[in-house]
Parts: sequence; structure tokens; C-alpha cells
Amino acid sequence: MHKNGLQVAIDGPASAGKSTVAKIVAKNFNYIYVDTGAMYRSITYKAIQDGIDLNDENKIGDLLKKTAISFTPGNPVQHVFVDGEEVTEKIRSEKVTNNVSTVAALPVVRHDLVKRQQDIAKDGGVVMDGRDIGTTVLPNADLKVFLIASVKERAERRYLENQKNGIDVTLEQLEKEIELRDYKDSHRKVSPLEKAKDAVEIDTTSLSINQVVDEISDLIEEKLKTNKN
Repeated sequence: MHKNGLQVAIDGPASAGKSTVAKIVAKNFNYIYVDTGAMYRSITYKAIQDGIDLNDENKIGDLLKKTAISFTPGNPVQHVFVDGEEVTEKIRSEKVTNNVSTVAALPVVRHDLVKRQQDIAKDGGVVMDGRDIGTTVLPNADLKVFLIASVKERAERRYLENQKNGIDVTLEQLEKEIELRDYKDSHRKVSPLEKAKDAVEIDTTSLSINQVVDEISDLIEEKLKTNKN
């Protein structure tokens, strides 16, 4: 075990409930929550703002070198800052959502952000969610969880979230977008979305958020007990 507690890696496709669950689990165990998706969204947002071609790896690599991404705790959501500008809401826009897979697939982006994520997690006591945490970012994590859910269920979750935020996209359109993101995320050359061999798979399709939190919390308690003995 690391000096401040476990490294917990939670992976899975878009809208499988990773972030929601990871935040609650981190809070319950007094661990740091690292929203890796927000980091990829932040650099995508910055590139769009600066009018950079999202496939131009050199320009985005230069942008990364001079871009600071930071988090501050918040209730109910933690706040995300890019170079001192709060972007918590802005990075959730449809434009960023539909382009983040393109930026995240660039090797220079993954290399840079993975290093930042590993630095944050090195002492443990951290819950990190994403698509390649258990396979690439924290391959030696104490606990790896892989969340799945049907495309239909994930589209419905995103639809309800959008309605709350006043974003008007049809359910059918969301299903298409999620299927496309799944394809892009699992077929990219660098760190594709895949389940780590030693990850525990949880199908969240018919589970409530609290049920998923309980399942993961039980796994953490078990690990902590084993490590003590």
C-alpha cells in the first residue's frame, strides 16, 4: 500500500458513471479525486479557444507545455481551472465533448497528461477515473474497476444530464455520439480503452449510483483489510 492509502483506478466507456461514482468514493474514503477526463477536456477547450487544428500534434504539444490545469475542491463538483480561468462548465460543452476523443488520441497529449496524473497519484490515497488508468496510467494500482453499461442506458443518462443543463440534443443523436466515442476510444493507437486483466468488472446498467458506490467501497475495504494483515 502507498503511504497515503490505496491507488484506485476506475475505467470504462463514456457515460458509464465513472466520474459520479469516483467522486463519491473518494469523498467517503477521504482520498483525492483526479478527473482525468477534465484534463483532456481542458486541453481540447484551450485548443478550440486558440483556433488550433485539433489534429496538429506539434501545435497542441506546444500548447500543453504552457498550459496549467488545476483543480480545487467544490460541493457538489470540484472546480477546474485552465491557466487560472475557471472552465468547469465550459469544458462540458457539446463542442468540447465531440472533439475530446480526437485530442486525447494524440500521443503527445497522452504522454504529457499521463505523467501529470502519475505525479498526483504517486503517494496513493487517490481515486482516478478515465479510460486507460488501470492499463497505462496506474498499471500497479491497488484496485482496478471497469464499469460498463449498455449504449441505450448511457445515452439516457447523458440525455437527462443535458436536459438539466439546458442542452437540447435528441436521444437518438446521443446514442450515435456515444457509439462513435466508444469506437474512437477503443481503436486509438495510444492507450486505447480496454479492461485491465486484473480489473473487477461491474455492469452498472441496472444499478443505482449508490449501489455501484457500495460495491466499489466493499472492494476497497477488503483491500485495506488484506494490506493490514
